[in-house]
Amino acid sequence: MNCSNLSLYVMNLLTQVLHIIGSSASAYILSSSIRDSKTRPNLIAGFQMAESGSVPFLQALRDRAAAEGETWLAERLDRHASDEKRHGQIFAHGLKQLNRRVMDFSKIREREIDELGEKRSPFFDAYFKGYSQEQLKPQNMEWSTFLASTYILELDASKDFLRLADALPNDAVSANLKKGILSVAQDETGHAAYLREAMERRYGARETQRLIDEWRTRKVDAMLAAMQSFINKGGRMTQMVEEGVPVDMTETQAEPVAA
Repeated sequence: MNCSNLSLYVMNLLTQVLHIIGSSASAYILSSSIRDSKTRPNLIAGFQMAESGSVPFLQALRDRAAAEGETWLAERLDRHASDEKRHGQIFAHGLKQLNRRVMDFSKIREREIDELGEKRSPFFDAYFKGYSQEQLKPQNMEWSTFLASTYILELDASKDFLRLADALPNDAVSANLKKGILSVAQDETGHAAYLREAMERRYGARETQRLIDEWRTRKVDAMLAAMQSFINKGGRMTQMVEEGVPVDMTETQAEPVAA
């Protein structure tokens, strides 16, 4: 093994170790939050915002793919957008059972700035380091960036949701939410599959693996940044819920949020 290959091997091994550590820490925090009746509504609200907030973005990419003659990809993006909208409804229903709803997005941002001093997500700042906001708009985003970055997020989300479903308490109210979360996990697995297939169709197996490795490293860095922020805030999370009937997040101007 030459020096170049050895360095690459060590780097990949370190990334995998950090990925396991970060995933374990994240799983612990998420599981603890969804088990606790006090923090459960806020966590569910975060998922509702993340799932519903991605719908307009995916729809814009669907239209772009169709305009570029990418029929296969457009069809799958359309299904992806529909799934995310349904996921938002699942979490909204979970909040409704708790007599809660997501706050107005502008109020949430004000709370983040006033209480936590955060103007942007530490996770997404690190994940998309080097990219401008203009480059990340659906009409400008490179397909390789979208496919690889979203593949990693969907793949990991499918596992996170399985853990969350397992962590829910065994009561009548939670049973329905657990069923919904399990269906979300299954959809996320399907999303990851089509995104990987799309990369392999466009770039071949070797370049696809390179892209996956790059965005896995970015995800590890992003998780570390998010964890550092969480620790610095003393484990506090922005309040996202209030009493009342849930609203349809796809009709708001909410930006996607890292759940």
